[in-house]
This record gives sequence, C-alpha cells and structure tokens, in this order.
Amino acid sequence: MGKTKDVGANHKVIPETEEPQEYQFKDGLEVVTTGDLFAAMLNSMPQEYQSEEELGSATGRREKGKGERGKGYSSEEELGSVTTGDLLASMLNYIPQGYEFEEEAVTTPPQPPLGKHERTWLVPLLVGTGLGLGLAGLGVFLLPRRPQANPPAVIQPKQSIVPSLSVTVAPVTSTAIARTLNATGTVNARDLIPVLPQATGLQIQQILVDEGDRVKQGQTVAVLDSSILKSQIDQAKAEVESKRAVVRQREAALAQSRATLAEARSNLERYRQLADQGAVSRQEYETRATTATTSIEAVSVALANISSAQADVRSSIANVQQLQTQLSQTLVRAPASGIIAEKSAQVGDVANGTQKIFSIIQNGALELQAQVPATVLPQVEINVPAIVTYDSDPRVRLQGTVREIAPLVDPQSREATVRINLPATSLLRPGMFARAAITTATVPGITIPAKAVLPQTDGSATVFVLGANSTVQARKVQVGEIVSNGNVEIQNGLEVGDRVVVAGAGYLKDGDKVQVVEDN
Repeated sequence: MGKTKDVGANHKVIPETEEPQEYQFKDGLEVVTTGDLFAAMLNSMPQEYQSEEELGSATGRREKGKGERGKGYSSEEELGSVTTGDLLASMLNYIPQGYEFEEEAVTTPPQPPLGKHERTWLVPLLVGTGLGLGLAGLGVFLLPRRPQANPPAVIQPKQSIVPSLSVTVAPVTSTAIARTLNATGTVNARDLIPVLPQATGLQIQQILVDEGDRVKQGQTVAVLDSSILKSQIDQAKAEVESKRAVVRQREAALAQSRATLAEARSNLERYRQLADQGAVSRQEYETRATTATTSIEAVSVALANISSAQADVRSSIANVQQLQTQLSQTLVRAPASGIIAEKSAQVGDVANGTQKIFSIIQNGALELQAQVPATVLPQVEINVPAIVTYDSDPRVRLQGTVREIAPLVDPQSREATVRINLPATSLLRPGMFARAAITTATVPGITIPAKAVLPQTDGSATVFVLGANSTVQARKVQVGEIVSNGNVEIQNGLEVGDRVVVAGAGYLKDGDKVQVVEDN
C-alpha cells in the first residue's frame, strides 16, 4: 500500500501507485452531490478565461502558457489549457473535511458495517459522473471558444480616375456631295438575242443547256435529227459519180470524132491531088470534102457533150455540199456569248425557222429601264452616274451609267424611259424591280462615318463630339445623302475639323470622359 498525503484535517488523498488500488470509505463523511463537483470544476478554470461573448473581439491565438500552471492566462497573447487532471483535482479538493480515502489491497477488501452499506456506491458514481461532466465541459467551453485570428486589413492604394471607355474617333471632312434624282424601273436584258434553228422540218434530238447557263459564241446548245440528211448526202454523192462516168463517156466519143476527122482530112487531101491530075472525078473529091466537114462537126458536138456532162457533175457536187451544210446546221450553236435567259423548245419538237429555241442575254449585260417624270426629265443627262439598289437585297448597290433617254413620253403616265447600263452581276435578273439614284448635280459638303450617327426614337440623329480634356458632347445633327465608303452627309450640326466618336458611341452619354485609342 502506498503512502498517503494529508489534504485536510479530516480527509486524505492517496497518490498514484504502480498497482491498481481501491479506495475504502470511513464513517462520518458528508454526501457530495453532482452539482457540487461541477461547480468545483468551473471554479477551477482560470479567471482570465472569458465567455465567447466577451472574447468576440479578440484577435490573438490561444496557445499553451510557457510558465507554470496557475500563473494566469492572457486573452490576447497566451491562453492556458485546463486539463482533465486539473478538473479532477478540483473536484477532489472540494470534498468536505473529514472525508478521506485509504488504499487497501485488492485481495483483502474490508467489509463495511451494515449500517453504512447503502453509501458505498455513491462515491464511484460521483467520480464517474464528474469525469464525464468534466470532459463535456472541456469540449463545450474550450474547443468552440478558441479565438480565430482575423487577417490583417489590407489598405488599398488610392487609384487615379481613368477614362470610362476607349473609343475611336474620325474627323469631319469636306467632300463633293452628289445631288440625285430617285426613280424606279424594271431590270431587262440590254440585248436579248433569239436562237433560231437554220435547218427546218427536223426534229429536236438533244438540248444541251438550261436557263441561266453561260455559253460562248459558237457553242452547241441543241442537236437536231440528221438521219434524213445523211441519207440524202449519200445519194447525192452517188449521183456525182454517175455524172462523172457520163463525162468520161463523152470524152471517149470526142476522141473518136477527132480520129474520124483526121481520117477525113487525109482522104480529102489525097482526092484533091488526084482530082487535079484528073485521076478521079470531081464528084468524088467533093464527097470527101463533105465527109471531112462532117467529122469536124462531130468533134464539136463531142466537146459540147463533155461540157454538159461536167456541168452535171458540178451540180451534183453542189447538191452534196448543200446537204452537208444542212447536216452541220443540225447542230444549233449560240450566235453570241451570254446567258441563256429562256428555253422555248423541248426534245421532240420539230424545228421551225420562225420559232426560237432559246433567248440569250448577250454578254450577260443588263439595264434598268427607269421611269422618270417628264417634269424632271431635263435634269437627266447621258453618261451621268446612277446608283442602283434593290429593296429585297441590301447587297445590291451597283454603279450604273445613263445610256439612253427615250425620245417619247408615255401620254398616260407622263413618264419617259431612261435606260441605265448595269455592271455584270448575279444578284439581279431580268424582270426585277429596282431603284436608281441618278446624279443631277454635285455640291460641296461635309461627311462623317455612318457608324458615328446614332438614330433617336424621335426620328432625329445624334453624334458625340470629342471636346477638351477628352470629354464628349452629345450633339444633334441633320443627316443628308449617303455617300461612298460608308460615309454620310451632315447638313447641319457639325463643322470641318470636329472629331466624332465612331466605335463605342452607343455606350456614351453627354459629358463622359473617354480615351481615344485610334484615329480614323
């Protein structure tokens, strides 16, 4: 059994030993309640340790004190830790005077008197309850109340005020403004060429192009049936050979006639000599002279027959050539380069010399036949420029030229037709309705980029003018004609030299400070 340590006059505390010990209780001791032990536990906590509400503004971090236990704790620099041993010692020290523990051997426990047997279970129960409450109090009062260090406040340096928006500006420029006359009209082909077959009475065998196709001059666009012409050509060629055979026969007859003539001339010369000698009669001589004359005529007839046969050959050859020409005409070719505007025939139709198969827009050239009132017709001149637009397609904005002004005015509408040549384009087709702005005069004016103009709900327009100290001023303007390069005419509100905001104008208000990043 270990040594005992005097705690008070009437009780003793037994220190720890190496072997398990068991306490023995003596008579005459007071009863210690659970509330007493819990109060002793709370009283054992340091005075400097405060509740969570009192430490709400603390910024220090709780650490274990470097000094001995019981020297006190600081809420800002160092916070002590209360151990379970401290709490248990506080509870034991709170036990009333006269109550003491003794260590007895486990093997020889003393038997308490019968009168005190009901109180032997009280102290172990109180000790266990106190330990549980102590641990719970340690978790409730110590762990949640550990103060957290707040991060130090960062003082932001005071920044200088910068412009609210980066913008681009453009100067107001002086330029020549075209005054225009607006007119409407229909798009038509400048030259619409019909394609007619040259060979008639033949059936259309093939059509090689469709509407909208581009063709070149001489390109085959359709094929007619050529079987009949080919047979006619073969027959004509046979006839040529027959006529050539006749020529050869006539040439042979000519040779025979010439031989007979030579013989007749020889006999005539011999009989002339004999007649001069008186060896033959005069009558016989004349007979030979008649024979020679007849031979001469026979030669002449043979020559004429040959010429006739040769003429027949030439006629047959011409017939063959004609048929061959007709055979070549079975291939219908484009008379000019351009675009197939219309196809009027189908495969199987019989070609007719007066019925067109196709219509071709020569070189794809179009024109606008604009209708201009007679009252303003004197303002229009030949070769002046005109801007042609199409309402349904904003991509159409073509530079045309006035080519012709009709000499007659329609008595019903009191309008004259003004033909405007259009550049080659795939955006317009014959029959479309278009508008033209015909230039009638040129005057000086000022322009700005169209993007700088902000339309307003009341129908007016506003621009932002860059002023002193990089501030902008909202200014109402009157917009005039639309000019080239995305600019518009300003008739009122600006002066040459002003600079207007282009990019970023839609985000500004009057008096805003801006930063110019680029000048247009």
